[in-house]
Amino acid sequence: MAGGNAGAAARLLVLLGALLLVAGDDPYRFFTWTVTYGDIYPLGVKQKGILINNQFPGPQIEAVTNDNLIFNVFNNLTEPFLLSWSGLQQRRNSFEDGVAGTTCPIPPGRNFTYILQAKDQIGTYYYFPSLAFHKAAGGFGGIRVLSRPMIPVPFPPPAADYTVLIGDWYKANHTDLKYVLDSGKALGFPDGLLINGRSNGYTFTVQPGKTYRFRITNVGLATSLNIRFQGHTMKLVEVEGSHTMQSTYSSLDVHLGQSYSVLVTADQPGFDYAIVVSTRFTSKIISSTAVLHYTNSAGKAPGPLPGGPTTQIDWSLNQARSIRKVQANCFSDHDMYGSLGVVSTCLQTRWNLTASGPRPNPQGSYHYGLVPVQRTIRLANSAAIINGKQRYAVNGVSYVNPDTPLKLADYYKIPGVFNVGTISDNPRSGGAYLQTSVMGANYRDYIEIVFQNDENEVQSWHIDGYAFWVVGMDGGKWSPASRQGYNLRDGVSRYTVQVYPNAWTAIYMPLDNVGMWNVRSENWARQYLGQQFYLRVWTPSTSWRDEFPIPKNALLCGRAAGRRTRPL
Repeated sequence: MAGGNAGAAARLLVLLGALLLVAGDDPYRFFTWTVTYGDIYPLGVKQKGILINNQFPGPQIEAVTNDNLIFNVFNNLTEPFLLSWSGLQQRRNSFEDGVAGTTCPIPPGRNFTYILQAKDQIGTYYYFPSLAFHKAAGGFGGIRVLSRPMIPVPFPPPAADYTVLIGDWYKANHTDLKYVLDSGKALGFPDGLLINGRSNGYTFTVQPGKTYRFRITNVGLATSLNIRFQGHTMKLVEVEGSHTMQSTYSSLDVHLGQSYSVLVTADQPGFDYAIVVSTRFTSKIISSTAVLHYTNSAGKAPGPLPGGPTTQIDWSLNQARSIRKVQANCFSDHDMYGSLGVVSTCLQTRWNLTASGPRPNPQGSYHYGLVPVQRTIRLANSAAIINGKQRYAVNGVSYVNPDTPLKLADYYKIPGVFNVGTISDNPRSGGAYLQTSVMGANYRDYIEIVFQNDENEVQSWHIDGYAFWVVGMDGGKWSPASRQGYNLRDGVSRYTVQVYPNAWTAIYMPLDNVGMWNVRSENWARQYLGQQFYLRVWTPSTSWRDEFPIPKNALLCGRAAGRRTRPL
């Protein structure tokens, strides 16, 4: 809630009123989190970490489809703090998205209650602190959204469900890293890798003959990673809320911000096996290991640690193309694309909403490859020196945060904070420049986005508020002829996608979620230095069916300070 000094009765009224915005028939889960600094030693040296309830990484969130999630977050840091929820789509409610363009930060010594819903979602997600390079100090954790009872899942229940948070790490404190970036310099190569907050030795215990689910997320700052299990294979079953074809892999590339679920069967002799994570596409290779411990272990497994790919791009590209969506036969001749109002004939196998999906009674299904594209947006990332400092840009614009969150400025119609159309649909020539870049888009449009990467390092892109279909990726320059190679049959739906060096990736996305949504690089230094913008998905409708009003307990800052939200 907005302030720690408000009376208990007033706080209760505010919270109960805000809860009316979410489905009253769905369960509620309540969390109270206290955010503090604390000493951590992930690479063997003392650092100032960000802890949630004294935990690094933060607490695991367990939820079920459509659960209402109520987080009362107390900020005991000495600086403003903000949490974002990567992959949770915040349906009709970008006010709660927890990034600088949508939500005011929690002031030091204050608290705020986030009111979220895992609406029509299943899968593997994570949360993280979004301001001031706090992510380099911790404050992140995993989110599991399980299917509701009686909803079929395309694999037997695992013996246990493990979260595996992998990522690169620096020995320097986040304040020092931020100072380096603010000075216009590069961070340099990470000092090590972590698995669930430890550089080596984190242990997962398994019983012989049983199968386990491992939810793997790259929560790092700078590098793509590869993971493999010594002596075991991984069966891929889910990518960021989408059940996949159950292909088997000996190792798996996980790019920045991405999440995967794999099944691993303990079918080997009883030993302790290594789980190895190593960097990808880097001249220097660093690695970390965890332990897959059999309950009947006779000690360390014999043999060398499994090697993995290093700089091979084609290997990773081919693996990415092999990740496909679970399919089911069409169940009618004509189905309504409900959110966009487009009717398509059932010509192909389509995304299955009735088997292994979050909803038991969908309003209809559609095939993403049959819906006409109404707009193509091409986004090119670039590095630039602006005012003598290192910056990064999208279509020549390097984003700068305004003094007021964009969503609040839009809601209150505050002039001078931003202008829609300050970033082009296409790459522009000439030097990059600083701007609060906002792209306008129409609710219910169906769009194609092409990410063009002309740089020599892999990119990872995330879009808040949405999942999208990955329809193509290849080397070189994208052109309209590239569409001939699109996968319009069984592409996977996800919220974060990689773009290989000197290559492109194309996605299709229905604009079915009104709001102000962050489009960003998951390379955290690039994001911090401008490789992001906001997509304003707009409708003239003021109906709560299209977008919720501002939360009653919303924090107001910048030029929105002193205004009212809504009457209690």
